[in-house]
Amino acid sequence: MALLEFFGCAFLAFGPPLAMFLLTIAKDPIRIIILIASAFFWLLSLLTSSLLWLVAVTLHSPIVVGVIFSVLFQELFRYFIYLLLRKAEVGLKKLTESDTAIITNKNILAYVSGLGFGIISGTFSLVNVLADATGPGTVGLHGDSNLFFLTSALTTLCFILLHTAWGVLFFHALDKKKYLALVWVVMSHLLVSLLTLMNSSQLYLATILPAYAVLVVTALWAAGAAGASFTSLKKCLTGPPMTVQVRVED
Repeated sequence: MALLEFFGCAFLAFGPPLAMFLLTIAKDPIRIIILIASAFFWLLSLLTSSLLWLVAVTLHSPIVVGVIFSVLFQELFRYFIYLLLRKAEVGLKKLTESDTAIITNKNILAYVSGLGFGIISGTFSLVNVLADATGPGTVGLHGDSNLFFLTSALTTLCFILLHTAWGVLFFHALDKKKYLALVWVVMSHLLVSLLTLMNSSQLYLATILPAYAVLVVTALWAAGAAGASFTSLKKCLTGPPMTVQVRVED
């Protein structure tokens, strides 16, 4: 049972991001490089947050302070990767002369960067939980909720998708100087991160439902910023109309 729960939670958390990676990034080496670079910048934000934690543990509510500054550092390093990618556009054009779509469409850079942030963030947040999911032991024997692993997987998936949408919205806000979207990215990141503190009281629904509500709003906003519409979504889902050729023989 523990092994089944391990694979179930792992596929739930990382299945959709893996599909996104394979379908949209894996075939393009430049996108892979950008994704790895974005993941590295997230690791730098984690390192900075860990240094601050050494100071925060002396405060009255260290976990709250740690979460707030961790979010701020993540968004700061998201801004740094934005600056780096905008500075590197000339060099990327030379490397992608045969396929300039990643340069002409800046939303692709934002999407890849956001997914890189999300994948590395999700990996660090869930890897230890998955390690414990393999056993020995069973969650819930001492009165604890048996939904802990499922909630952790759902939360991880939510944050990966949120980071992807936040990346698109963050880059678009800086490019177009639409600072309301920038404020939404930072404040919604703070909100969802602070909501996870309620998991210690086993208030899982109070964490999951608002987090996914923020995901829906952010994803729709990011899709609109990237130029999506209901018409384009309908075409994407239905695909091109089928043409049937009829061969007539005399």
